[in-house]
Amino acid sequence: MAINQAMERYAKDCSEEVKKLVRDMCVIPAPSHHEEKRVAFVKDWMEKNGAQGVYVDDALNVIWPYNVTEDNDLIVFMAHTDVVFPDTEPLPFYEADGNYYCPGAGDDTANLANLLVASRFFVQNRLKPKTGILFVANSCEEGLGNLKGSRKIIDTFGSRVKELITIDGNLGTVLTRAVGSHRYRVTVRTEGGHSYGAFGNRNAIRCLASMIETLYSIKVPQNSDSKTTYNVGTVSGGTSVNTIAQEAQMLFEYRSDDKDCLAKMKDMFEKIVDAYRATGIEVDVELLGERPCGGELDPVAYNALIERAAESMKRIVGAEAVFRPGSTDANYPLSKGIPAICVGGSNSYGCHTREEYLVVESLYVGARFLLDFMSDYFEI
Repeated sequence: MAINQAMERYAKDCSEEVKKLVRDMCVIPAPSHHEEKRVAFVKDWMEKNGAQGVYVDDALNVIWPYNVTEDNDLIVFMAHTDVVFPDTEPLPFYEADGNYYCPGAGDDTANLANLLVASRFFVQNRLKPKTGILFVANSCEEGLGNLKGSRKIIDTFGSRVKELITIDGNLGTVLTRAVGSHRYRVTVRTEGGHSYGAFGNRNAIRCLASMIETLYSIKVPQNSDSKTTYNVGTVSGGTSVNTIAQEAQMLFEYRSDDKDCLAKMKDMFEKIVDAYRATGIEVDVELLGERPCGGELDPVAYNALIERAAESMKRIVGAEAVFRPGSTDANYPLSKGIPAICVGGSNSYGCHTREEYLVVESLYVGARFLLDFMSDYFEI
């Protein structure tokens, strides 16, 4: 199915409404695990726009069920409410040169706005879906959110979910390969002491620096065209300039789009930690987040989903889809063997920076793309 005249009119008529919805939502703070204010806004918007049976689960997912019975098959369309920024006060917003400047404006506020308005078209026109559908504004996609929202949906509805489509990123992209990751807080402790009087005692900062140097000497595993990476994101510790540091910490992660390579990275990391423990220093390791790689999928079903998205993008965006690996809400369903993709629904730049901006004119294209793509799931 492709976009029809009614959908085209709807997208045009709603273009200003979508812009306002983005402006209203993107200033609402929504750090991972604390999306309550944005969740309340979205639930209220859904209900004011005719949604029936909307509820918020204990993972802070806003769920709008449509044609859902106790046991029918389900398709999930989702976009996440959280942003990567920890702000608890309204986020700064301004408009200039056809762009909306606001942290999180594109990731993922604009895509959520387009998903909400596109979903309303099918419900208000009482179009019958081929299965049950869950429209979801999900929590905790970013960073140490650890995909809590996506996990909750799959754990709740299980094998009833036949496909999951998350709207995230830029138009024209389809993320088809799950990049898994393990994220840790590593704490090193030593005896420390006075910088003059206890000179010669082990310094936790120096020990941690040595461990970092060792980690950065790792040759990443390779499996065919796989990609594996690692990174120390933050380092902290010490007491004062005249104190031999007793404690130092780092945040460390490694990623791979291949589950065997991810397992090898885990093994190498643990061996390095054990080697430093063997020198007599204390090393604590706390797992902060774990994102899985893909599992075993029905290739026919998965390729059909990818092709539908690519065909829709070509029709609406006017270019061939770009297929990439990524770490998104699609990871968890893919690890469970459920066909899942992440598709872009707007264009933004400076993602995960304070200078992030959304190209406003891309909202209209994104709305048309979602209407086109989602229409295939309805009897039209």
